[in-house]
Order: sequence, then C-alpha cells, then structure tokens
Amino acid sequence: MTQPHGMLFVATHIDAADEADFNQWYDHEHVEERVAISGFLSGTRYQAVDAERKYLGLYETASLEAFTSADYHAAFTRQTEWSVKNLNKMVNPMRRVCAISHQHGQGTGSHLAVLTLKAGTDVASLGSWQSSVQQTPGYIASRLLTPDTTLSSPLPRETSATRPMHPMLLLTCRDAQVCKTLAADAAQALNADVQLYSLSWQLTQQEMAHG
Repeated sequence: MTQPHGMLFVATHIDAADEADFNQWYDHEHVEERVAISGFLSGTRYQAVDAERKYLGLYETASLEAFTSADYHAAFTRQTEWSVKNLNKMVNPMRRVCAISHQHGQGTGSHLAVLTLKAGTDVASLGSWQSSVQQTPGYIASRLLTPDTTLSSPLPRETSATRPMHPMLLLTCRDAQVCKTLAADAAQALNADVQLYSLSWQLTQQEMAHG
C-alpha cells in the first residue's frame, strides 16, 4: 500500500529583537538544511495575515518514514550553533509531524488558511466540502494533516503540558480575499478555528538537485 506523504508543521512567534537573525537563519540555513534530508520534498515559509503565531514553516516529505530515518535523526540531533540559538528563541512554538490525506487539487497558492478541526469533527464531511468549492475562482487546493503523536516531539521552548493533536485542514488560494472567504465557509461547515497566512517563499528538492 502506498504510504501517505508526511508534513512537518512548525509555527512560532519571535521577539522583534531576534527577528532579523531568525529570518536570516531560516532563509539561509534551516530550510535548505531540512530539504536536503533524504525523503524531504519541499520547504515552504509563510507569514501571518491573521494568526496567533507570526511564522509558519511547512516541510513535505515522501512519507512519515522520513522522520525516522538516520538522515533526519542526524540533522535533528546535531544542530548547528545558529540553529540551537534560534530554536531557543522561539516564542510559543508548535511542532507537529503529520500524515497528509484528503488531497484535493494541485499547486501552492499565494495565501494559506490553516483550519484546526475541533474534537468530534466529522472528517468524512470534508470530501463533500472540497467538491463543493473546487470550481470557486481562486481556489487552488486543500488537504488534511493528521498529527502523529509519537513523531510530534516538542521544540525546546514548546510547552509539554497541553499539546492537542487536532487534525488541520490546509487551504491554499491565489488571493487573500478568496482564502478568507473560503476559510470562513470551511470553519462553519467543519467546526474549525482559522489562521491566515501569506506565502513567503519555497524551496523544492528538485531545485536543490539542479543547483
């Protein structure tokens, strides 16, 4: 059976005094370092439009096995000094390793909504909602992330007391208003909370392979 793609979801805030160095680290070391790991397909950065945490990083993998590989273990346990410095300056971070399902549409739009599904949400209704919006101008794609409790170990400054592992729907669109409107519709239909982000930049494994 084909293994579902995986995704590492990392959202965080950062103090203003540390923001410039944080972005330099992310843009010039961290994303490239992660995408170079065997099994990783892409790394994408987003910035909040209306969200609790200002920065979001999404790393797609060929399967969840990428997070148990020797390459990932080496990268995760042998952080550079720059990485250790910035990981310890994250404010209210959130790390989840997720399986991707309910893939609908293709591509990455300029705007992203993250809808956190509440406990008891009927995930089976997701497919009908996706079908109902597929012809909406500006809609690009959506997919469900289901956190893996074992793989979702916390970041250094992430609270370990309350770490709910709720499924998250990623909704990507080509402009802000479409994203906001469809996210509000999905939130009502699926009983979800909404966070809105805009695309910063993306690096793919294919781009790295071609230098």
